[in-house]
Amino acid sequence: MAEMGKLIEESMQQGWLLATEGCMPSATGARVRLADGKFLVTDGPFAETKELVGGFAIIQANSKQQVVEHVKHFLQVAGGGETEIRQLYEAPA
Repeated sequence: MAEMGKLIEESMQQGWLLATEGCMPSATGARVRLADGKFLVTDGPFAETKELVGGFAIIQANSKQQVVEHVKHFLQVAGGGETEIRQLYEAPA
């Protein structure tokens, strides 16, 4: 945990890591669905979920390859895992 804290602090100081947070277990959450004009709210936990978001990070980079390199380093410090990289939509200025 100390090594991860150091990585996060250094990454934020360098300006490429903008935000990072872990998510609480799905037992504390809910899903809200709108279908046919009706809302359905389902409280967690979501045992049937095979893929669950455990946290997120917002990274600023010049290319996808640059993000991939940051993620590789993060996973080495974390000791393993899997990360999905998604680009955020930015409205034109």
